Amino acid sequence: MTDELVFYTHPMSRGRIVRWMLEEVGHPYQTRPIHYGPEMKSAEYLAINPMGKVPALVHGSRIITEVAAICAYLADAFPAAGLAPPPPERDAYYRWMFFAAGPFEAAVVNGVLGVTPTPERRGMVGYGSLAAVLDTVEAALAGREHIAGDRFSAADVVLGSQLGFGTMFG
Repeated sequence: MTDELVFYTHPMSRGRIVRWMLEEVGHPYQTRPIHYGPEMKSAEYLAINPMGKVPALVHGSRIITEVAAICAYLADAFPAAGLAPPPPERDAYYRWMFFAAGPFEAAVVNGVLGVTPTPERRGMVGYGSLAAVLDTVEAALAGREHIAGDRFSAADVVLGSQLGFGTMFG
């Protein structure tokens, strides 16, 4: 497999998270900007990501989509960067990486959209409430610098980016 990384993104997308991760990895990569609209839904791009969205990463013959998956893949593909703990110690890493990509992002996006589940419906959403998600992250970070251990990891990239995104929208 070639070491060539090709990063498909748009500057106003979640691709900003992957770009941060790529910079942390330190491996050279090519950026291919994809415009929203027809280009993103073209047959050529749909062959890379059938959802017709960015970001996407091509590493040789491998195609990876979804922000947390791309970040986890990069941490594993380039272990010298030290962005993932050793496999036996990945419990907190996986927890927070996917908490950021799932409940946290859903709660923030719904908050931005003005969607607030009623107390009776909170059990139907994976996050319960935005307040519960924020309280959970605040408690997890109390007295520590990194979300999944004593050093910076891909989980910090994903969660930190989601926190940044949420603050951009209040």
